[in-house]
Amino acid sequence: MPIYEYHCPANGTVVEVLHPMADRVETWGRLCELASLELGNTPADSPVEKLIYAPGISTPAGDTRLKELGFTKLVKRDTGVYENVTASGTESRYMNANDPSTMPHLKKKIKD
Repeated sequence: MPIYEYHCPANGTVVEVLHPMADRVETWGRLCELASLELGNTPADSPVEKLIYAPGISTPAGDTRLKELGFTKLVKRDTGVYENVTASGTESRYMNANDPSTMPHLKKKIKD
């Protein structure tokens, strides 16, 4: 179920609630019921407005940025063979599942 934010102009409160897309929340009373809130001094029939905002959209990080952040990205090239596109230093560019010496140096990348 999606999370929605509603604003009540009567009291200036913004409330976040989880409800099915088909549900319509139009009053402070219904909003309080869904959010398990007390009505307070605001009349239950006070209208509320659903807030619309653009979701955070991020673009995928490129291989260079992943490498800078300490991530390892393996791309399958053949059965049991992966290319380490973020290889650095003495790491092998290609990892073979049957050869432990080609494994990425994960312990060197993990920092406490």
